[in-house]
Amino acid sequence: MEYYGNKLCVSYRELVDGGIVSACNYNNWVNRGKVDVVRKGGGKGSCALIAVDSLPGSYKDDVRRKYPGGGAVLVAGWVNSNYELDQGAVVFFHDRSKTGVDLPEDKAREYIINASVLNTCIKLYDRAKDYRKLMGEKYDWSMMAEAIEALRAELHHTLPKSTLRFRKKVAQYKKEGYGCLISRKFGNQSARKVDFKTERLILAIAVQPNKPYNTSVQEMYNMFVTGELDVYDPDTGEVFNPDEFTDRNGEPKELSEATICNYLNRPKNRALIEHRLMSFTTFMHEQMPHVHRHAPEFSLSKVSFDDRDLPRKLKDTKARPKAYYAYDVASQCVVGMAYNRNKNVDLVVDCFRDMFRLLDRNGWGCPAQVEVENHLMSQWKDSFLKAGVMFPFVRFCAPQNSQEKYAEQMNGAKKRSIEHKNHLGIGRFYAKDRHYRTEARKIFDEKNDTYVDKQYYTWDELIADDRRDVWEFNHSLHPNQKKYPGMTRWDVLVANINPTLEPLEKSVLARYIGEHVETTIRRNSYCRVQYKDWWLSDVKVIEQLEPNNWKVDAYYLPHEDGTISDVYIWQGGRYIDKLQDVGTFNSADCEQTAEDDAVKLAQQKKIAMFSKWVKDNEIGTVRIADKPLRSDGAHNATGNDDAVALPDVHDDSPENGYSLVCDDWGQKALNDY
Repeated sequence: MEYYGNKLCVSYRELVDGGIVSACNYNNWVNRGKVDVVRKGGGKGSCALIAVDSLPGSYKDDVRRKYPGGGAVLVAGWVNSNYELDQGAVVFFHDRSKTGVDLPEDKAREYIINASVLNTCIKLYDRAKDYRKLMGEKYDWSMMAEAIEALRAELHHTLPKSTLRFRKKVAQYKKEGYGCLISRKFGNQSARKVDFKTERLILAIAVQPNKPYNTSVQEMYNMFVTGELDVYDPDTGEVFNPDEFTDRNGEPKELSEATICNYLNRPKNRALIEHRLMSFTTFMHEQMPHVHRHAPEFSLSKVSFDDRDLPRKLKDTKARPKAYYAYDVASQCVVGMAYNRNKNVDLVVDCFRDMFRLLDRNGWGCPAQVEVENHLMSQWKDSFLKAGVMFPFVRFCAPQNSQEKYAEQMNGAKKRSIEHKNHLGIGRFYAKDRHYRTEARKIFDEKNDTYVDKQYYTWDELIADDRRDVWEFNHSLHPNQKKYPGMTRWDVLVANINPTLEPLEKSVLARYIGEHVETTIRRNSYCRVQYKDWWLSDVKVIEQLEPNNWKVDAYYLPHEDGTISDVYIWQGGRYIDKLQDVGTFNSADCEQTAEDDAVKLAQQKKIAMFSKWVKDNEIGTVRIADKPLRSDGAHNATGNDDAVALPDVHDDSPENGYSLVCDDWGQKALNDY
């Protein structure tokens, strides 16, 4: 008997050969349509199947007596036809956080099938339970267990064969869920030789300051468990007891070299060991996770600063010149550079000056963000490099974290792509690639640590070479040719200037990174800076000065050739004015040019402005009465009828006020004003 088409069927051979019905009688049933032939016979190995329920009553009873396992076949057929793979079990048994262990794929598949079979059995049980309540019969667990066992080869499940154990597993599954299907041998520590405490001891021995080899770790551990070596905790002074590291028989738990290597080379333990043995910077660069970034879309959105030593040495000092670069992150262009024999503040200031000269010359705004190091920049944290003073955003990179600064990567790119191509001796003496490896000649003297390079250079040679390298680097193709096809770094810089940049605040810029001199406002009109007279922009500037104080601080940012175009004066931390270079004119009339005439007119305008300001703010005169007057204008107490008349403060006569006198040039300047 078998289950076919949701029906319990008996084969033609079982009916005829089993002696239940004759072949002639069977053919008569089929011809008259008295039985339901579920599957017609024909072909090799194929036999006709007849539904048991369609047989006449007496024959149906004969079949059930002859083949008593029909109920189990019926159940097995129902389970097989209603079987569905449980997707919830698939997720559960592949999730370590839920199972608690990493299950092998074959075991996970086995548990998924077991859960799916149990789900089908429980579904049948729930349906049969309602039916049996109505019919008054009991659920046959033995038939269910027999049917499930019959499906073992087909579904490849591993559920219990015993009826009682099967019922127990169903009840446990309904109560505990998927977890009850996992064998207890997973995660069982009973057979484990290296427990948690032993593993931690092995790791503690491995992180000795001398960085012992794995064989040395094994030797020290075995000496400890045999009592030949004492191990203690240096923080607490506790001495470890070898008796705590024994097997179940009380014997010392000795470990092989393979076991030691296995535990020391586990990724989890490897990271912990490296953390103890490596320096902070080495561990950070080799083991620590790091952030992943992409470049901004616009130029000058972020500028990164960093210093470096030029790779070749000087003839005079055998030292390397120091360079400081400012890189635009979006275009990778060098937008500022400076050189010095020492890494000092002057080097940084010169780099800022060079960058701002470039920005001012091209009419670009102030960078939105700068990325700087702590070593030389920290002195300006509360002034020039405070966010919002000059730059909207300022980032101070962590010390010794070269991977954080974008300029570090650009220094390497410039060195490998341009400098290595153009010059000799560019590389590292420890480089693995022979094309990038440099060599030096050793001097065998009493120090035994002196090396001489093949060639040395002058200061002017090295600086000129580096400036040419910077120009070539800026005008070479941008690395991202997919995004910027055919464009150089400089093309990307110019074409993608951030439209939201603020204009340069030159007064603030000059105060922090410009040259500084103390000077005095003379004759209410000019200051002397670098042996030149610089005029106030307006006479009203003197109204901002402190009482009895004509001393001011003058700041200016010189050009590459040392000339000055803008001078700003401050007093007591307050910005006062931007001075003007009016110039001087030839005192000999016969030699005066049109330029002299323009300078003379500009100076006369300044004088006329001052004269007008004095006139507009002229102080009126008063006369002092011999005797006090009453406020109501009545006679005083003495009866003197003489009243004191106050002069007209608007009287322009020389006796009562200031008389303005000017020549023809002055009158022309006053009229123009």
